[in-house]
Amino acid sequence: MVAGEASGDLLAGMLLDGLKSRWPQLLSQGIGGPQMMQRGFHVWWPSSRLAVRGYVEVLRHYLGIVRIRKQLFKRITKTPPDVFIGIDAPDFNLHLEGRVKHQGIKTVHFVCPSIWAWRPERIKQIKSSVDHMLCIFPFEVGLLAQHGIAATYVGHPLAQVIPLAPSPLAARHKLNLSPSAPLVALLPGSRASEIHFLGSKFMEAAALIFQRNPTVQFVLPCAPGLRPMIENICKTFQKSHPELAHHIRLIDGQSHLALEACDVTLIASGTATLEAALYKKPMVIAYNMNLLSWWITQRKRLQPWVGLPNILGQDFWVPELLQNQATPENMASEVLQWFNEPERVERLKTRFLDMHHELRRDTSALCAHAIEKVLAG
Repeated sequence: MVAGEASGDLLAGMLLDGLKSRWPQLLSQGIGGPQMMQRGFHVWWPSSRLAVRGYVEVLRHYLGIVRIRKQLFKRITKTPPDVFIGIDAPDFNLHLEGRVKHQGIKTVHFVCPSIWAWRPERIKQIKSSVDHMLCIFPFEVGLLAQHGIAATYVGHPLAQVIPLAPSPLAARHKLNLSPSAPLVALLPGSRASEIHFLGSKFMEAAALIFQRNPTVQFVLPCAPGLRPMIENICKTFQKSHPELAHHIRLIDGQSHLALEACDVTLIASGTATLEAALYKKPMVIAYNMNLLSWWITQRKRLQPWVGLPNILGQDFWVPELLQNQATPENMASEVLQWFNEPERVERLKTRFLDMHHELRRDTSALCAHAIEKVLAG
């Protein structure tokens, strides 16, 4: 198995639950993170080595990533597994799956690349590389079937794990946060490149929010390995804004608890936006990347939305601030807007609850059943 980042590690952990239940003696190994390790996964390389987003950022780490892929392929072919499972990370996994499949090894890919949003040409690579696709959104199965690709809708794992009715007070208690103060969760991303582009902007936005409402508290969950980088940004920023020092709380991981506890979240585009939607939280989605990466991304985009809640809703349910629009002032204004419009918040929560019901399935069991059929075929 190969999971390429924090969100992939989470998905893979849930998949492993289903596989271990079906095959208790399962041996699983490859590239993974802490969630996978907790389930007995043997990590050859940590997921963090692949956690790079954006064309320019990938180029900067290209040689190291290629070296890992070559060494991984050698290890796989030396002792061929019953099945290779790529978890998301399509740029890395689809290429590897194609080579592995050519060696006669069954391949499964968990999380269909977003061909419905951009890069539709990727469908050809999927067809040649993947024996079976595990889809987390219902409309993807029909789309793949049009191209002769076997697929199973397994629901979204997060919709199964996250409760239909969140408990903000219980989450605040676990995090030792005020039960009554307005709380904003800051989630600038799970990759170093995202922290580089968004970390300082999120801090500036927090300062502006605090200036306009001094009762607001902030919680910032740090992805594994990124806390030192985030702490440095905080220390630098607090020199000019000392009043914020006691109002921003850094925590290790626990993004789920932070989202459950908060009233509103300022959040980087990615899987975490769906987590926020499943916790029924108003959000402001922001993203900023290298200019060249942005230019290439814009040319290949097929939909006007980048946030998963908006893509699934096919409308701008929540604001998106991208690139030049992702200014601290805009972020602060949009966050404060949610606090001022309770009726809008209630409408959004109803939409998110409907979405949650649609995505809620026994994902672990459905994945294991689909993989069993692949092995039998």
